[in-house]
Amino acid sequence: MQSVVTFACRYAFLLYLTVAFLAAGSLQPVRGGLRMGVARQDLTPPLTMNAPLGGYGARMNAPAAGVHDRIFAKALVIADRNRRFAMVTCDLLGLAPPMKPAILNELADQGWTAEQILILPSHSHASIEMNAMNPNNVFGIPQIGIHDQKLFEFTVRNFAAVIRRAAENLQPVKVGTVSRQMEGWNRNRRSDSTITDSELTLTRIDTLDDRPLAVLVNFTAHPTFMTEKQMMFSAGWPGMLQQTMEAVIGNGVTVMYFNGAEGDQAPRARPDSGSSRWEQARRYGLELGLAAADLYTQVRPQPDITATWHLEPVDLPPTSWHPDFLSTGGTEYGLTEEILQDLLPRMQPSQTTVHSLRLGDLLIIGIPGEMAADLGIDLKQQARRITGAGHPVIGGLANEWISYILSPEAWRTGRYEASVSFYGETLGPTIVQGALKGIRNLK
Repeated sequence: MQSVVTFACRYAFLLYLTVAFLAAGSLQPVRGGLRMGVARQDLTPPLTMNAPLGGYGARMNAPAAGVHDRIFAKALVIADRNRRFAMVTCDLLGLAPPMKPAILNELADQGWTAEQILILPSHSHASIEMNAMNPNNVFGIPQIGIHDQKLFEFTVRNFAAVIRRAAENLQPVKVGTVSRQMEGWNRNRRSDSTITDSELTLTRIDTLDDRPLAVLVNFTAHPTFMTEKQMMFSAGWPGMLQQTMEAVIGNGVTVMYFNGAEGDQAPRARPDSGSSRWEQARRYGLELGLAAADLYTQVRPQPDITATWHLEPVDLPPTSWHPDFLSTGGTEYGLTEEILQDLLPRMQPSQTTVHSLRLGDLLIIGIPGEMAADLGIDLKQQARRITGAGHPVIGGLANEWISYILSPEAWRTGRYEASVSFYGETLGPTIVQGALKGIRNLK
């Protein structure tokens, strides 16, 4: 009888070793084994660089006159036993298509790939001009920004640095996500639509000993309280939201904001915030940050979660410009049909990507431009049905800015958003289908 028991014990032990060995060699996400690290990097150029502010053609590539508040990149590196992923948020208007490949080149010695890095700009309209950091911009037109190679290299180095530092101090974590409707905080700026996406989604990431590590915040609205007349660097209301939450939560937490399908979504100024654009942005970010900090207290992070990601290539329709362009966007940006015939092939990519990240119950669908809210809401609903994720969100302006992304009906209707959409009326359906294919490929 004793020999039978001994054999059974040895068999069970060998079975345990076999299972443990196979699990260690698996390329699949490991449940409960996630580690994460965070870092932040100041992106604010020295004023001696004469870096221009973007967002408005009327600024004519003029350099910032000062710093109202500093702009940052923040990185969250996610790792299990076999894989790693970096999500980077930043207080920028957007990324020109050459920016991410340059960041990858800077990180070549560490083996990072395009699929492993997702960059999500906030779309601040008081930050660095996007096309000043675009080596493909050879046109010298002040309204669209004039390329500055030193500024491009400065920003690329800072992105690489923040990813490196976030990967240096990985800790076991637990994660939880919650959403709340915030009615009255945004509006549709197109006169032919009242559709708004008022969902605020918050993901809380704590260490296993209950110390706050990071908070991801998604809300959909343009950071456009500042006009072309405000000429200081600023992260806008998203910067104030992040500052407020970090002060309220404390303990060195890093708050990372990313925008949604904000193509036609504008913020609503808070009551009694005055006529000052700076004050309106400060008040909006402060009050939304306090609401998000309250939501934070309701999250109960769990340790047993998985992470997975996928980068889906999407072939884009041929470039073109809308019939309204010359009377709207063309006027603002100093462009003619003759210039566009050369500019679009040089500066607009023929292929893009949709980048998906699943982190527990959170699903980020990274869209490479400014998607309109109706498409974003529908995409989130479809993603919930396909994946079962409780909190799907749009990560707007992901990795690169290609243009506004509208439904065929909205594109045909025209107005400003359509005039700055450079792939015709089929762009919206093309991106949506690419996004759906991408989330089906999440493994």
